Amino acid sequence: MGKTISEKIIGEHAGKEVSAGEIVIAKVDVTAVQDGTGPLAVQQLEKINLVQAKNPRRTIIFIDHAAPSPHKDLSNAHNILRRFSKETGAILSEIGEGVCHQRLVESHVDPGDILIGADSHTCTSGALGAFSTGMGSTDVAIGIALGKTWLRVPETFKINVTGKFNKGVYPKDLILYIIGKIGADGATYKALEFTGETIKNMSMSERFTLSNMAVEAGAKTGLIETDKTTKQYLEQQGRGEKFKVIKADDDAVYERVIEIDASELEPMISAPHTVDNTKTTGELKGTKVDQVFIGTCTNGRLDDLKIAASILEGKQRHHDTRLIVTPASRDIYLQALEAGYIATFIKAGAAVMAPGCGACVGVHQGILGDGEVCLATQNRNFKGRMGNTESLIYLSSPATAAASAIAGEIVDPREVL
Repeated sequence: MGKTISEKIIGEHAGKEVSAGEIVIAKVDVTAVQDGTGPLAVQQLEKINLVQAKNPRRTIIFIDHAAPSPHKDLSNAHNILRRFSKETGAILSEIGEGVCHQRLVESHVDPGDILIGADSHTCTSGALGAFSTGMGSTDVAIGIALGKTWLRVPETFKINVTGKFNKGVYPKDLILYIIGKIGADGATYKALEFTGETIKNMSMSERFTLSNMAVEAGAKTGLIETDKTTKQYLEQQGRGEKFKVIKADDDAVYERVIEIDASELEPMISAPHTVDNTKTTGELKGTKVDQVFIGTCTNGRLDDLKIAASILEGKQRHHDTRLIVTPASRDIYLQALEAGYIATFIKAGAAVMAPGCGACVGVHQGILGDGEVCLATQNRNFKGRMGNTESLIYLSSPATAAASAIAGEIVDPREVL
């Protein structure tokens, strides 16, 4: 019987052939925590006198969620992580270096790896053909200390996407459509395998957007087989030798197969307060927007900034609509500077922030007021996500966000492209 990508990777790390539904102990290649979850992980290891990192050069400590720190309690939490890094030799990713999920794919995760991270969007690295999944702080702490973890081998949904996107439609619209179709808990503890000609024609940046949001359908991970695009990306990042072929067997067994024709999709939006509350931009056209936020681990990459800048070039944000742009990493920020995108954003009236999570997590850099509406390129729109339970968050592609920043209300990006 053929194997899915998840079954293959987990089996290799468990040292035996595995099938969906089995619970196994598997070796871990990469572990990661961030400043929201990391202090608890460190404290748990201190409680059991196990302050160590089995593989320190692939244990990454990120300070990105509240970076720079907005108040002293978070500053003290940051210092817990800095101290742990020095004590164990773990790699520290400091303020300004970028969002953990972007930094992981840039520098730390390779095809065939198992990555566990104390953050739900760890699944982003699945686009590199790695079994990447979020876990609680205690589970990741043990993974850091012992270099292994327990896993239930997930069943897999195959998402087969064919056809070509029409103008104004992007991978973000595709994943919002998928989540709306499956439901917020429709793929709980399943693996999603994205495949088909549409996926094969995507850049790595676009693939990362899909894998990043797999968890919004409840999925354990979101995987894409490796190919020449993966290899080229790894070569660009200076680790081309890490490329390997990762793909499912032709006769792999899937719990469910979902067929999607990309040519039938329209620009999509997730309306408050759940990601699966999806609608077309036409259904929400005219909704007043107080703030637009472009960035995050979902859509803060160079391709995303290029799309937004092309729409904002020579234009101004609406005088009643704030515009915040946050590149996902330092490398992306530098590339966007060189390409002129940062200047375009500033001339359009945007506030451009240092790389990090920024407004997405509602700690600082863009907290909303009561009754305010934000259109964001992030991955979640739960009540209170951006720091205020009395505000409203809509999710969209960078193109829809940029066009709406100019109009001061939700618009269809096809009207300006």
